[in-house]
Amino acid sequence: MLSSCVWWKYRYKKNKVIILKNFFLIFFSILLLNHNLFSRDSINNKIDKNFYKFLAVEGIVLTGAITYLKHQWYDDKSRVPFHSYNDFKGWNQIDKLGHFYISYLESNVGYSLLKKFNFSEKQSLLFGGSQGLLLETPIEIFDAYYEGWGFSWYDMLANSFGSLFFIAQQKLFNEQLIRPKLSFSRSVYAQNANGLLGKNNLLSEFVYDYNGYTYWFSFSPNRIFKINKIPEWINLSFGYGSNGMLGEFENRKTYRGKTLPFYKRYRQYYLSLDINFSKIKTNSKILKTIFNSLSYIKIPLPALEFSNKKLKGHYIYF
Repeated sequence: MLSSCVWWKYRYKKNKVIILKNFFLIFFSILLLNHNLFSRDSINNKIDKNFYKFLAVEGIVLTGAITYLKHQWYDDKSRVPFHSYNDFKGWNQIDKLGHFYISYLESNVGYSLLKKFNFSEKQSLLFGGSQGLLLETPIEIFDAYYEGWGFSWYDMLANSFGSLFFIAQQKLFNEQLIRPKLSFSRSVYAQNANGLLGKNNLLSEFVYDYNGYTYWFSFSPNRIFKINKIPEWINLSFGYGSNGMLGEFENRKTYRGKTLPFYKRYRQYYLSLDINFSKIKTNSKILKTIFNSLSYIKIPLPALEFSNKKLKGHYIYF
């Protein structure tokens, strides 16, 4: 018994050291790589100072995010040796779209910030546009050391596609013609899952309940099809969601001693109107900030849903 405790203590310390080594190795490699990249093209010290400020803020945000996730995801999990995890079919790929969306959003924000810091277009695209992949990679490494999680190559692929989707559009069109968006609403499944899909509050269910998510791709018919009579801020949007999920790969029958209801898992496809607030012209800086923030969220509007081989309409879909 004593030897077993000593072994577990040793393994815990060893895994902790490995995690820290990997994290700092990646962080300082990124720091060194991008310092060399930016210092070659920098015109004055103003850019360099802003760059270090940006890295400091990024480090604080990343540390805060990992600390939060540690308490949300890892508290009840045991540390294990580094391992990978094939979760491609999990949650009907809603999780993968989540990685794509977050990576895209972080890349978009990173690019916009560096442009405000007076970095060149090349610098902003190379470093700011890759923020999604850079910020999500350490989280994947942490997942690799906890039981029930693991390093997912499919997550990394989704993270990469999110950043590349932003970079490619900015490079080819000098704008984002197609914008990934998110909508979320609390589901009946979380309420009947006895804590499996969250702790009966909005924030917890937002973390755990994939049934509540719909991911969208919005675009302006004016920009895509050259229909000039339609204002650019009016968009069409294609959405994807999934319902009836009480487990990652298949539904659980019980959880924490309670029998769970039977639900059929099914995919949902949507066509809806949308609003691109970032295209609405205003001279107010406050409104511009609000509009830019809203450009990542799908506004509740009428929608058509195709699921279970049936087509139905929603007067308002959240």
